Amino acid sequence: MDKAIITCALNGVLTNPKQHPVPVTPEEMAASARDAYNAGASIVHIHFRRQEPGMGHFPSWDPEVAAAASDAIREACPGIIINQTTGVIDEDVSGPIACLHRIKPEIAACNAGSLNYLKLKKDNTWAWPPMVFLNSVDKVQKMLDAMEETHTTAEMECFDVGIVRSVGLYLRAGMAKEMHYNFVMGVASGMPCDPELLSLLMKYKSGDAHWQA
Repeated sequence: MDKAIITCALNGVLTNPKQHPVPVTPEEMAASARDAYNAGASIVHIHFRRQEPGMGHFPSWDPEVAAAASDAIREACPGIIINQTTGVIDEDVSGPIACLHRIKPEIAACNAGSLNYLKLKKDNTWAWPPMVFLNSVDKVQKMLDAMEETHTTAEMECFDVGIVRSVGLYLRAGMAKEMHYNFVMGVASGMPCDPELLSLLMKYKSGDAHWQA
């Protein structure tokens, strides 16, 4: 039986630490990473948060914030693999790319296609204003180029089967030499958390490419 690699997502992008105690500071992120590492995780997926008091529920693309978090995690967890987020809603990728060049993670997420990013509250009102998570081919290529420059493995974030198939097109078009797949399940307007989908996703991913869900 092949070994499974466990990834721990430490904090996500917008969870408010006042509502749920996700790690925000480099010290908190290192402590959470150490707990996951000791429990068997070999990869941590990290989002950087603003460090000003009361602003920890907002993302930060300050390369020095990224470096402080990355350095603290590596010191706490020797040999751990860091997977950096790069998710931004619009076409400006300068912040994520600056962080890639600053910390040079082993893996980075690359959102592989656009999606209506939706969620309803229990009363059927929108949890946030309906928005398009825009990931054009040009934006994807900029991310992939930066990952190649930093020797970072691209983990392609796939929210539905069409995006999985798009990754195959990216490979055939020569946009990158290698890509891993992350089947992102559970977004309300994407594919659900259903294990029966895995056989379909396996059918449409490229060859023997690594994947996770």
